[in-house]
Amino acid sequence: MTTASVSPPASRLLFLPWLILFAMLGATWFVWDHERQNARKELHTQFDFALRDTVSRIEQRVAAYEQLLRGVQGLFATTGLRNRQAIHDYVETLRGDPNLSGMQVIGVIERVPSAGKAAHVRAIRRLGPADYSIHPQGERETYAPVIQRESYSGRHQAPLGLDTWANPVRRLAMETARDSGLAAITGKVQLAIDNGVEGNPGFIMYLPVFAQGQPRDNVTQRRDSLIGWVYASFHVRDFMASLYGRQAEGLAFAIYDGAVPSDAALLYRNREAAGGAMSANEYMVVASHTWTLTLVTQEEFENRFGRDISLIIAVAGVSLSLSMALLAWSMINGRARALLLAARITEELRHMAQHDSLTGLPNRALFSDRVQNKLAHARRHDRRFALIFLDLDKFKPINDKHGHSVGDLLLRQVARRLQDSIRASDTVGRLGGDEFVLLIGELTGAADALALAEKIRQEVRRPYTINGHQLTISCSLGVAIYPDDGTDELALTKRADEAMYRAKNSGRDSVRLAN
Repeated sequence: MTTASVSPPASRLLFLPWLILFAMLGATWFVWDHERQNARKELHTQFDFALRDTVSRIEQRVAAYEQLLRGVQGLFATTGLRNRQAIHDYVETLRGDPNLSGMQVIGVIERVPSAGKAAHVRAIRRLGPADYSIHPQGERETYAPVIQRESYSGRHQAPLGLDTWANPVRRLAMETARDSGLAAITGKVQLAIDNGVEGNPGFIMYLPVFAQGQPRDNVTQRRDSLIGWVYASFHVRDFMASLYGRQAEGLAFAIYDGAVPSDAALLYRNREAAGGAMSANEYMVVASHTWTLTLVTQEEFENRFGRDISLIIAVAGVSLSLSMALLAWSMINGRARALLLAARITEELRHMAQHDSLTGLPNRALFSDRVQNKLAHARRHDRRFALIFLDLDKFKPINDKHGHSVGDLLLRQVARRLQDSIRASDTVGRLGGDEFVLLIGELTGAADALALAEKIRQEVRRPYTINGHQLTISCSLGVAIYPDDGTDELALTKRADEAMYRAKNSGRDSVRLAN
């Protein structure tokens, strides 16, 4: 009787399924951990960008309003506070400017000492209206009545003569503007044009007007030479709506008057903030006044920018690992084949983690890696490159009319055209939805990038034939150049995104350089 034995080579093969299992589980863990870290990094990067972008938009818009008031202030250098036609004509020239769309009223306030009240009322009545009076009634040391009010948005009617000095909130801002010589805004107020209707908070920006030829080098001199103020009033809701061509998706933000968020101090909220993965408070000093901005991510934002496919990778990786181990066990004599198959599947997993599933383009994580590589190369060799943001115009109506299947096919054809429009050394990626981004190297200047962007715009506009439908679509592009517009990824991304939004807001189907 003989006993069967396993030869040494055959016994070693018995370990092959275990080797494959542990190797693939290890590769799965690596890919899973890499994707998880990339998702967290991307979410933090985009959240920080959104926070800084919102603050920047608010600060820039307030600065634009201040410049407008300085123009009104300049009128009175030669015409005087009571030249009603001059300010009326000036406001008419501004009407329709999209940068001023959040404003309600532009007006003029005259400083009136108690002894000059009667003479002031008579003078204003001669100019009109005939029933002009200062209100609320009462004797005060100083009055600051509104003597002219020009509506910028809508048709707002409110009587002249409101003594703004009698309101503590308004008075504080007026005193700040007077003593500093600079623009100042109020805290939370209800505008006089609302006629007692509550629920729409507002604020007012004041800029002092001083008598010509009088010194105003210090606080005392500025108080002595003050003759009045020019002002602009705003509904916070309209002010915030004017900042965006479209509201930031998936972000709940609110603005509070002062440094302490509370219901009483709430100026604006775009949506109720459910508990998100990230939140932050940002304190801003705008026109000598403090606002607090709170920002909270919502599910849409986290799904869009923090898309974490680690669970899919883990499940798929473990399943494939077990399958390959079982396959190796059943194909013990086909070791080479099994190992090649395992390598191919591992590579497919890696590719899935770095590319967009719809178009096959690099996703945000892979594109960011290539930007970092391009930055390092450009710094070493003193080279220039361009970052181009591309957003399709009116893509949603196509989805609504023809269905998402046609929309997906359109996105794939757009992706192919973008790839065909650039060199093999350049990169085009998909950020999500109808947003794409291109990395273009070896430029001599902004003219090269602008010419390529224009070529891409025209290429995207060519008709598409999809499932028997003849479709056309345009796009808006924003171009940022390294190092002219930024020396890191975040700065270049922000400038390209801002330029793209300028293209959108100027009528779409155009290219804008960052500036």
